[in-house]
Amino acid sequence: MSTTDLDRLLREPRRTEGAHGRPLRSENAAAQSPSLMLLVLLASAGIVVYAVFLLNPAHRGDLVPYVMVMVAETILVTHALLSMWTVLSAGYNPRGFSFHHAQERLFDIPAILRAGADDDPTRWDLYLGDRVVEVDVFITTYGEDLATIRRTVTAARDIEGRHATWVLDDGRSDEVRDLAAELGVRYVRRLSGGGAKAGNINHALTLARGEFFVVLDADFVPLPAFLRETLPFFASEDVAFVQTPQTYGNLHNLISRGAGYMQAVFYRYVQPGRNRFNSAFCVGTNVVFRRAAIDHIGGMYSDSKSEDVWTSLLLHERGWRTVYIPVTLAVGDTPETIEAYTKQQLRWATGGFEIMLTHNPLSRRRSLTLDQRLQYTVTATHYLTGICPLLLLLVPPMHIFFDLSPMDMDISAGAWVLYYGGFYLMQIVLAFYTLGSFRWEVLMLASASFPIYTRALVNAALRREQRWHVTGSKRRATTPFAFIVPQVLFFVFLLLTSVVGAWKDVTGGTFSLALAWNTTNALILGSFVVTAWREHVALGRTSRHAELRPAAPPPAAAPPRTVVAVPAVLDAAGAA
Repeated sequence: MSTTDLDRLLREPRRTEGAHGRPLRSENAAAQSPSLMLLVLLASAGIVVYAVFLLNPAHRGDLVPYVMVMVAETILVTHALLSMWTVLSAGYNPRGFSFHHAQERLFDIPAILRAGADDDPTRWDLYLGDRVVEVDVFITTYGEDLATIRRTVTAARDIEGRHATWVLDDGRSDEVRDLAAELGVRYVRRLSGGGAKAGNINHALTLARGEFFVVLDADFVPLPAFLRETLPFFASEDVAFVQTPQTYGNLHNLISRGAGYMQAVFYRYVQPGRNRFNSAFCVGTNVVFRRAAIDHIGGMYSDSKSEDVWTSLLLHERGWRTVYIPVTLAVGDTPETIEAYTKQQLRWATGGFEIMLTHNPLSRRRSLTLDQRLQYTVTATHYLTGICPLLLLLVPPMHIFFDLSPMDMDISAGAWVLYYGGFYLMQIVLAFYTLGSFRWEVLMLASASFPIYTRALVNAALRREQRWHVTGSKRRATTPFAFIVPQVLFFVFLLLTSVVGAWKDVTGGTFSLALAWNTTNALILGSFVVTAWREHVALGRTSRHAELRPAAPPPAAAPPRTVVAVPAVLDAAGAA
């Protein structure tokens, strides 16, 4: 590291942006934009007008499709209004005087100069309240490829500030153990795999002694300024954790772009808005915890695959404060394949539904504020919005085959556009503004994911155990079609329905709105099936190439015991 870092601290001690020649990227620079506020207010008005239109008895159509539409639209409208409310709060800045004061004093420059450590920021002691604090950086691994782990561990080791880096290897790989030794970091392999990732972290907490600990997934590469931008928040004794966004660097195919942009609005506007209500929750990686807070709730919650949200909920119930900063401090991977996307969404949705079914935030037994109750209710029920497309996809076929309509369509085309466009068109305009352009991949995934969320709801209701899967894993099944049978069947059904609808309209000499909707839905699902087919072809090509390579020797069996390895260089230095 060059002396530029120290020079910068001397010249600009209170500046929090623009370190190391690579600007830290704020994800919600437009959060305080008057244009955004205007769009949000217009979209909210459109939602209300649409809701009044739906609820007007004069517009009610046939009972069965009407009930289906009302159920789906009630969920969508409610979540849209609550999202608008949260986005309007996204301009809240959690940094106060205590943060800036603590950041200014985070490093002792005279001590750095006396120690001759000005060229090595990893040797700079971290101070909070004029005392040195110890920080552990945990990197959880579970079968990721070695190159990915190397990239993350190297960057974590080089984070500014003296800290201990740990590789928590639930994959029990001797190669990862050797890599940790090579990079000069600690390595832990535990006896059992109980509790999945949360159990892995809880096990590490029995070995580490730092007052604070960072959690990084193996595929999220931290920036050097990670601790400089997060640790000063802990100058306030009530802060339990500081969460930073998941920023993705692999948006190079339809699935990864769709999956990545689905999260963009959440990280840029929704999570910052939750700061105002003290309900920003942990997302499992790129986060710094105060150890005392986790000890206060008996460790990371480990009875769910969504240990991050559950742990946040328990912390809020015990009165702790949480902070989210929309600044990119680590860059990682989002799912690139249909298999990885399916498993990720299934895990996340099951965790949300578990809260809805077993830990109702609105219950009087919960020690939460009204704002927190509402925000956690949104979290617990969010994935119901992913099931709504299932109901809406069935409505046009009901009209085509049985002449059943959800609404009385004896209204003018202008009135229909006003009501309907006020809701959906404004949602698209708002998404266009916040994401920079129309991301049709998001629409494709949102429309095609209802089987995943339906299964998650069933899993949560029946308490089915779900196996842990690595989000960014490149390991694949034989074909993506093994994960999308319902989507393929629905596509075939909608395609045939469109043919029937076109035949009826041609022979009847009329044009029906149901045919337009059904054809649109068929095209959207068709694009998803085509994406799966392309992935299937690419997978087959990769498999054929792999078969031509010489087989690698089988890995040695992992010893059935906990392994704690401390590199010789750290052991000799007596670092804890």
